[in-house]
Amino acid sequence: MDGTFNENDISRVIEADRAHVWHHLIQHQQFFTGADPKIIVEGKGMKVWDQKGTEHIDAVSGGVWTVNIGYGRETMGDAVRDAIVKMNFFGGTTGSIPGALFAEKLLSKMPGMDRVFYCNSGSEANEKAFKMIRQIAHKKYGGKKHKILFRDRDYHGTTIACLSAGGQDERNAQYGPFTPGFVKVPHCLEYRKHEQDGAPEQNYGEWAADQIEAVILREGPDTVGALCLEPVTAGGGVIEAPDGYWPRVAEICKKYDILLHIDEVVCGVGRTGTWFGYQHYDIQPDFVTMAKGVASGYAAIACMVATNEVFDMFKDDTSDNLNYFRDISTFGGCTAGPAAALENMRIIEDEDLIANTNAMGAYMKDKIFELQDKHSIIGDVRGKGLFLGAELVTDRSTREPADEKLVHAVVGHCMKQGVIIGATNRSLQGRNNTLCFSPALIVTKDDVDHILGAVDTALTDVFG
Repeated sequence: MDGTFNENDISRVIEADRAHVWHHLIQHQQFFTGADPKIIVEGKGMKVWDQKGTEHIDAVSGGVWTVNIGYGRETMGDAVRDAIVKMNFFGGTTGSIPGALFAEKLLSKMPGMDRVFYCNSGSEANEKAFKMIRQIAHKKYGGKKHKILFRDRDYHGTTIACLSAGGQDERNAQYGPFTPGFVKVPHCLEYRKHEQDGAPEQNYGEWAADQIEAVILREGPDTVGALCLEPVTAGGGVIEAPDGYWPRVAEICKKYDILLHIDEVVCGVGRTGTWFGYQHYDIQPDFVTMAKGVASGYAAIACMVATNEVFDMFKDDTSDNLNYFRDISTFGGCTAGPAAALENMRIIEDEDLIANTNAMGAYMKDKIFELQDKHSIIGDVRGKGLFLGAELVTDRSTREPADEKLVHAVVGHCMKQGVIIGATNRSLQGRNNTLCFSPALIVTKDDVDHILGAVDTALTDVFG
């Protein structure tokens, strides 16, 4: 750690934080009854240091699955500086050099996708897709085909419309009433199929997709405009769909003329071992949204990507003054985001980080399976690439979820050991019981061993 703060400076920073900063996802009363807020002062590679100089290895890429290339990349800072000094911002009605070049580079990794709409967060990217879907409903179907299906346990952002498409009841609680026209379909977590009426022992993936069709038929196919899904469910428990699911989903969307919107805000840009998670499954989306790993947190950027088939619907009648997408994202006009995203992608390519993601993801998953053999509290191990989860249960036969407080005690124990891991948090009542792992794509075997060694110790101490 080579930061420049001295002890007095840090004390001032802590008090300023305590007095004025509203942190995300935590209860603040603890900061007024003895605990100090944690300040992350510096990061390098896989490691970060707090205000006390305590070193941590980060197994959740910035806490929320974002810093794909690791910390302290000087060339990322150079790219952002060079872009903003030359031309920092102009509204998105005009173009920019970084914006044009990154769009070209991004789409080279997304065959079948054609147009990039820049914005500043994953929530906003999903909002843009929702609004396009609604506008298409009015343009083509007299407004009737406006409903958007979303999946139980999936999460698509924090705005009211995104929460309306949110399948996590605790995250949604007390924020209603919600936007009408969003309809839930069942989850596809095979480990918990015993909680779903009629779920079969065989071909569960196809059955889970068929439940989407049942909802479409119940609502009326002429009212359903789109289906929004995460390729791997993130905060709802790190859920990869079983075999047979995705081909059936694609078939259903084609059958009923339903647009397929894939939310890659977490999975995108290498996290699952391909550039985008949907590319594991040989499907062609109409919309793809992304944010976190696009610039690895070095600049704020999100993208809503669409096909030319979608894009062309917004320019097919120039005599109609409403016949274009009448929307803007102020910070979609910043050059820092696409400049950082270009450099981020170069690093991933030059260092072959997608290959490392596949190799280290397989290694890490095997090591978690070894922990499962040792600790009966681990009921299920799942995920793809460097996006992994371990669901904790008190009884493997009944699959009764472990107590949430004890799950988070494991996270806290690891933190005290200098290892930052995650867990599902305020997602589903009684189901916040999955440990989450998403280290940067630069992770090594030694890093994995260090991370899971801490988890092993924590499981032993917390559960015995």
